[in-house]
Amino acid sequence: MVCREVGCGNVIEEKSYAFFGEGTGKIWMDDVRCTASDQTLTKCGFNGWGSHNCVHGEDAGVICQSLVRLVNNPFSGRVEVFQDGEWGTVCDDGWDLLDASMVCRELGYWNAKAIKNSSVFGEGTGPVWVRNAECTGDETRLRTCLSMAGQSQTFSHDKDVGIVCTVVQLTGGGECSGRVEVYHKGQWGGVCSDSWDSTDAAVVCRELGCPSNAVAKKWSYFGSGLGLLWIKRADCKGNESSLKECNLNTWGADSCIGNDAGVICEDIRLVNGDNVCSGRVEVFYNGQWGTVCDAGWDLIDASVVCRHMDCGTPVTAWRGAFFGQGSGPVWLDDVSCFGDEPTVKHCLSKELGTSTCSHGHDAGVSCRITKLVDGPNRCDGRLQVLYDHHWGSVCNTGWGLEDATVLCRELGCGEAPVPMAYAGSSVGPVWIDNVACTGTELKVIDCPNTGWGEKSCLDGLHAGVMCIKFVRRGVVRITFSAKTGVDVNDSNFRKDLLEKIKKVVQSKGDYVNWRTQPDGQIFQKSSSYTPLRQVCER
Repeated sequence: MVCREVGCGNVIEEKSYAFFGEGTGKIWMDDVRCTASDQTLTKCGFNGWGSHNCVHGEDAGVICQSLVRLVNNPFSGRVEVFQDGEWGTVCDDGWDLLDASMVCRELGYWNAKAIKNSSVFGEGTGPVWVRNAECTGDETRLRTCLSMAGQSQTFSHDKDVGIVCTVVQLTGGGECSGRVEVYHKGQWGGVCSDSWDSTDAAVVCRELGCPSNAVAKKWSYFGSGLGLLWIKRADCKGNESSLKECNLNTWGADSCIGNDAGVICEDIRLVNGDNVCSGRVEVFYNGQWGTVCDAGWDLIDASVVCRHMDCGTPVTAWRGAFFGQGSGPVWLDDVSCFGDEPTVKHCLSKELGTSTCSHGHDAGVSCRITKLVDGPNRCDGRLQVLYDHHWGSVCNTGWGLEDATVLCRELGCGEAPVPMAYAGSSVGPVWIDNVACTGTELKVIDCPNTGWGEKSCLDGLHAGVMCIKFVRRGVVRITFSAKTGVDVNDSNFRKDLLEKIKKVVQSKGDYVNWRTQPDGQIFQKSSSYTPLRQVCER
């Protein structure tokens, strides 16, 4: 009765016990008794207006047959409309995201993220019911939008429109990284990270059209959401097109507050390494994973990869397919990074896909599995260590000078440490407690401790350090030959030359600061060189 009265076709399922949430105000009807001849709900028999013995926990609801459907899967497909007892299609003439979002909302999703024209989801059958839909965004149903409706014999099905609805979004990060949120019952909510893994995360990446090399993030890595936690356990197999197709646990995960799942959909990955911070470097391009040639591959190039992978600083830039030979194309060759690029794909290199390098020269990296965070620089901050593919803290209990000395030396930050204690929560668990270094270890994770695993850290303090690095300054005079007629101080030539020199010097672990001559130039002929104003400072 209700479905027919509101123009929503037949009933799919009746719902009781406030399935859609408890209402407020008065309960007007109780013991409703409708017959097939009743035209409206108010014509049905009931106890009388306001006469009831119910509470709002018994509010009734209904799920009606939608007059719009998507043919392909529940979240994306060809748009079809039910009218005059028959399903028909929608012409893509004039179809835009406002119209597509109207359909998504009518089907219980949020908005549309894509329109697919020209029968991408296949040609339908029957009439073409809608052409030139003109939704404003305020409507609740597609049929209330202005359009040219009715069966048209003049339109073929080669222009049937399709859409892709948004039921998952990432917040607190970037376009392809962030906290996972799912749209359900008209509200966005999070996903519990207790059993969240890379298989679940890969489904989200694929659903959002991002690279499917997924890094699953736990413990509210991107911050805690403000809404509900909808999913307790995802249990994806990995071949699903949407997170909602996974074997989801019961909706609602109140016991998991503050433990939101997140994901980073990477277009860079490390393969065949001992952990997530080491391996053969592979990049995703043109729908395919490929490798990087080791020609010119050095620590500066490796540092860009390590930083992008949230792995701190590099230990080794590997050459000669140290982590095994890859397959597919060699996408990058002659890579030359300055060190501040967001990804290795932004570094100078040959044009993507033009390499003649063999897989015997695949490049790799080993990044440190210790790093300092929450500080002003890489040598000052709260200690984090990598374990079980996730970063976590070290408890401050027993943390002292010997431990801090090993850490500073490991990070290449000198050997004059000040042990620090950090209060307050950090991202991830506490992995180690009661570290007891002798001072001779090469890495802090080699020091004696109580064992790996989640720790309670009763005092609530986490270990950290401020490394004081004594800087030795010196001057270096660099002499080189230039062809006759070449002006090395020309702005178009000088920048490239300086960067190449700088890269060589800094690869030795030294910092370069260029100095000028009295005439304002950097490069001078040997006969006019002024010792008091050196070419560069180290």
